Formats: sequence, structure tokens, C-alpha cells
Amino acid sequence: MKLIKLLANLGYGSRKDVQRMIRNGWVTDAEGRPLKESELIAHEEIRVDDEPLDPPHGSLILLNKPVGYVCSTKDQGRLVYDLLPDRFRYRKPVLSTVGRLDRDTSGLLLLTDDGALLHRIISPKNHVPKIYEVTLERPLSGNEAEIFASGTLVLNSETTPLAPAEWQAESETFGKLILHEGRYHQVRRMFAAVGNHVIALHRSQTGELALEGLDEGQWRLCTQVDIDKILQSKK
Repeated sequence: MKLIKLLANLGYGSRKDVQRMIRNGWVTDAEGRPLKESELIAHEEIRVDDEPLDPPHGSLILLNKPVGYVCSTKDQGRLVYDLLPDRFRYRKPVLSTVGRLDRDTSGLLLLTDDGALLHRIISPKNHVPKIYEVTLERPLSGNEAEIFASGTLVLNSETTPLAPAEWQAESETFGKLILHEGRYHQVRRMFAAVGNHVIALHRSQTGELALEGLDEGQWRLCTQVDIDKILQSKK
């Protein structure tokens, strides 16, 4: 891909903006040599204002989402894209969230512009588990694990039963829920169905990839090892 198109698709600006950056000598190789518009050079060798180029297309990004942020590019208020470099929201193809966490849910959020990878992670057929830490308003009844594991629970306004899920209680009002699908507000609606209310929800793991080493609001590029941890966990 030509340098101008590459930088424009990564969100650094319009083609005219990028052309001006190149002509001003702001785009260089790793040794500081200004690049020309027609040059073909490895992604990892390109620098913009002496900084390494943003992750290439097909990348997977791991974000520790705080409460209060929305997984959208258009809604009002604080968006998860506000936690990334501003140009990330202008990448082509679009950098999409892999599933969603609602405004009041924190934790592990993945983003990618690789549609095939996104589908492999979220498809119920691939059984990639997602682990949520759940804090409840009222003490557990004691039969939640059995109900969630039955594969017969039908949520309000739906007709298809949920896939079996695993509930691991750690106290009267706290535990971990492992899901293998991702329906709208699923965790909150599951506990509403058994007469309880979720007051705090945090996703701590997808597949075997755990949310470790990132403070709230921080992000990092996933490695192939990370991707393997997600996908090799499927049943």
C-alpha cells in the first residue's frame, strides 16, 4: 500500500493532510530519513513525528474500560474511543468493539478492524468463554448455578433459551459468571430473571486472556500469543 493511502487509512488525516506531512518531512524511517510519497517501506520502520506508526490493519487492541464509557462512535457523552488516540476512530476499515460492554460495566474490551477475527471471537458457535465478576444487591438464593447451567432459562421478551452458563459464588452477594454467548445486557437480565439486581459488573477475562497489567482507561496491542489465548480456549 502506498504511503499516503496507508497513513490516511490509519486516521492520520485526509490524503491532502498526509501529503503535506510527507512534504514537510514529518514522516521518516526509523533512522530519521524523510520518506517520499512513492516509497514502499515496512510498517514497523515508519515514524510520524518520531513516533512509531499506529498498529497495522488486522490488529486486536485490549482496553481496560472504566464505568461511564459507551461502546459507540456516535453517542453523546464519554466514548471508549476517547481513551484511544483521537485518530483511531477515523481508521479505515473502522476499529470496532468486539461485542459491547454497557455504560455501567467495566473491564476487558477488545477492538479490531479484522471482521473475520471479530466474528471468530463473538460467534456462539466458537464457545469462547467470557468471565464476569458480579456484585449483587441481595444475597443469593442458592439455586442460581443450577438454573444458569440448565440451558432452559428464557429471558424476558425472548423465546430462545440461553446456552448453559457457569456461576461460581464466592460470597452471598458476589461471584463469577462464565458465558459462552453474548446477548443484550445478558448478565443483568439473567439475575433479574432469578429475582436479583446487579449493582456492579466487571469483565475480567475472554477465553484465557485475562485483564492484567492495565489500569482503568489504559490499552495495549494484543500479540499473537494473546489471540491464541482467546481462540484456543474454545470447546
